[in-house]
Amino acid sequence: MGEAAGTYRKLQLLDGTGQGRTIARMAREIVEAEGGTEGFVLIGIRTRGVPLARRLAGEIERIERVRIPVGLLDITLYRDDLSTVAASPVLKKTEIPFPVEGRTVVLCDDVIYTGRTVRAAMDAILDFGRPRKILLAVLVDRGRRELPIEAQFVGKRVATSATEIVSVTFRETDGVDDVWLLDREVSAKAARKARRPAARKSPTRRTKK
Repeated sequence: MGEAAGTYRKLQLLDGTGQGRTIARMAREIVEAEGGTEGFVLIGIRTRGVPLARRLAGEIERIERVRIPVGLLDITLYRDDLSTVAASPVLKKTEIPFPVEGRTVVLCDDVIYTGRTVRAAMDAILDFGRPRKILLAVLVDRGRRELPIEAQFVGKRVATSATEIVSVTFRETDGVDDVWLLDREVSAKAARKARRPAARKSPTRRTKK
């Protein structure tokens, strides 16, 4: 996800170089776990799961000299909070130009949080057929799950509070590669207030009449 309004940058989790190394490691882990490059496909959840899927495919091709099929998935109509998102939600294109039946589908997303996005993505995939299995690759796992869903391939794990947000950006979508931990503006103000020493009250002087 990109940087949210009303937040401030708290801690950089990955710079561009670190992000590249992390994705390269994830690509090797996927190939190793699957015992090679046969029988699996990568599907990126829009929006920032797409550049992650494409980069994983690029790394695998660089190392193994094999091109892995990559699909793009829009989950808007499968969300369980669709009625609260917008009266007319904007739909983006789903492109899965290959069969998923009997194959291993590696879903790719930038961040896993509650697990609801992944649940919606699995429902969407099953409308295309019945994969042999579905695995999940995420760049950042920030914890705080609401559904019993876990990623098999994780770039970075970070424990977050309810007010914190993980911002992942890619050159393809945002013009820059990095990962930041953000906090909401109200929390920043509260932190500054807590650090500020309390004002000392000057003693009241009595004037003699």
